[in-house]
Amino acid sequence: MNNMAERGREPLIAVIDEGTLTIRFVVFSSKTRQELVSHKLDVVQKCPQEGWAEEDPQEILSAIQQCIARVVEQMPALGLRVTDIVAVGVTNQRETTLVWDKETGEPLFNAILWSDIRTAVTVDQILAKLPDNNKNYFVPICGLPVSPYFSAIKLRWLIDNIPSVRKAISEQRCLFGTIDTWIVWNLTRTDLG
Repeated sequence: MNNMAERGREPLIAVIDEGTLTIRFVVFSSKTRQELVSHKLDVVQKCPQEGWAEEDPQEILSAIQQCIARVVEQMPALGLRVTDIVAVGVTNQRETTLVWDKETGEPLFNAILWSDIRTAVTVDQILAKLPDNNKNYFVPICGLPVSPYFSAIKLRWLIDNIPSVRKAISEQRCLFGTIDTWIVWNLTRTDLG
């Protein structure tokens, strides 16, 4: 029997739910799968042009940190201990894409949301180069069709349109990923160097 079971405690599972409009941090019972405690905050979506959808990555991270802090504050009153959390999962906005500076941790641009269609012209250019304009050409390789949804096409747009992204790439300090990657990177790193 492990220490936790000997003390009559059960392992807890936590989840960061980073959605399009809200951020939640939830703690569940690992035995019953029941939600025990949670906190939720809204995030602001920006639409600088028709069809564009962005969010401030720092606002997302701040909301996550605030939700975690609020849940941790509530746990003792419910007889729960933070040390009983044995795993933390992240669920997120699918193909929401972000680039950031690996030295400073600062985003190089807002997160481009999964629903953003600014890359439609890029998609058309790529399709024109594929046999039969086959949007499913890359599905066997990566699982996704050529569409504005695909994060690699968003990266192409960022490289073509955002000078700070090109500069960071040339200086080998640009990191790229979907929003879950950036969240995990921020919550687990101990050194910016």
